[in-house]
Amino acid sequence: MAREHFSIFSIMREAWRGHSGWTPTWRDAAPKPEYDVVIIGGGGHGLATAYYLARTFGITNVAVVEKGWIGGGNVGRNTTIVRSNYLLPGNIPFYELSMKLWEGLEQDINYNAMVSQRGVLNLYHSDSQRDAYVRRGNAMRLHGVDAELLDQAAVRRMVPFLNFDNARFPIHGGLLQRRGGTVRHDAVAWGYARAASLRGVDIIQNCEVTGFRRDSDRVIGVETSRGFIGAKQIGMAVAGNTSRVAAMAGLRLPIESHVLQAFVSESIKPFIDGVVTFGAGHFYISQSDKGGLVFGGDIDGYNSYAQRGNFPVVEDVCEGGMALMPRIGRIRLLRQWGGIMDMSMDGSPIIDRTPVAGLYLNAGWCYGGFKATPASGMCFAHLMARDEPHAVATAYRLNRFRTGHAIDEKGMGPQPNLH
Repeated sequence: MAREHFSIFSIMREAWRGHSGWTPTWRDAAPKPEYDVVIIGGGGHGLATAYYLARTFGITNVAVVEKGWIGGGNVGRNTTIVRSNYLLPGNIPFYELSMKLWEGLEQDINYNAMVSQRGVLNLYHSDSQRDAYVRRGNAMRLHGVDAELLDQAAVRRMVPFLNFDNARFPIHGGLLQRRGGTVRHDAVAWGYARAASLRGVDIIQNCEVTGFRRDSDRVIGVETSRGFIGAKQIGMAVAGNTSRVAAMAGLRLPIESHVLQAFVSESIKPFIDGVVTFGAGHFYISQSDKGGLVFGGDIDGYNSYAQRGNFPVVEDVCEGGMALMPRIGRIRLLRQWGGIMDMSMDGSPIIDRTPVAGLYLNAGWCYGGFKATPASGMCFAHLMARDEPHAVATAYRLNRFRTGHAIDEKGMGPQPNLH
């Protein structure tokens, strides 16, 4: 079991020893017959939930079951952006909690997740878009979240390489959140897995859930490819596979699965300091520590469970990048991949009990899943430990679609593909 405390001294010692003394990052556990809590899904949200159950609530008889390997799902298939620049009161406190947890994450879990608060700049290209950003910035500041409205001159000083002079959509300014930035996505999975394992959580890989076992109206465990595992409580945190897993329990949910592509270019010299988003099209870009430009855009727009994307979206994303900064036109695309998004009807997540006793739901993250990882884990752990919503997640109830209390940031109505 990995018990090494990472520090400058342990790194120096292992360098002297030829790095021969490192132990496995986490225990690759075999399933026990029964647990207090079973979390389905070994992605960022599932691992974070297990960690906070153990650390904050003292519940350590926990298993995280993952059908593949740790880091192989959406947590390793995203553009690594973290931010809390939301508009609606149902979202701002939640994502700001996540931002604060990101800021202390590395010290909390004793793992280098490469949290880099390099800033997130959302560009605006019209007077109406400026007014919308003024409204969003004011809402953020009323909740104690940092926000700065920049004019064109300030944006030009910050990112002079953008297309200011010959653009089809001229840049008028931007909304800046300096505390936003990027985090190394797979390090988040590895760090939470290690921290949870150190507190007694079993991380069980290559263990696919194939069904639920029930006693009357209550779940009592999961059927898996490695046998039956009993549980007093079961939490689902399976992202784009939520509909399929929930159907095994007889649930039909207000979400759809769509593919979201991400892209990385060949490595180049330092070019982009922070995260920049294009307001006249859906395009966002940053630069990794290895030098690659990391960028993305819209979902593919049709239902799919395939972890790959289509060429029209590739073309659309690259066109957005060229419109924003033509100088990247000769950079070669190194690779692309797809993650399966569970798009909810209003574009906001669900953290709630299900109608099936003992079964809890963490789903509907749309584009916001990675940035929400710490707060999602904390709030889901709170829900399962206390059987009541966390204070910042009270708006994420499943029944809001029946009562009409939607949290629709984009104002697109009940169309998951448009959020």
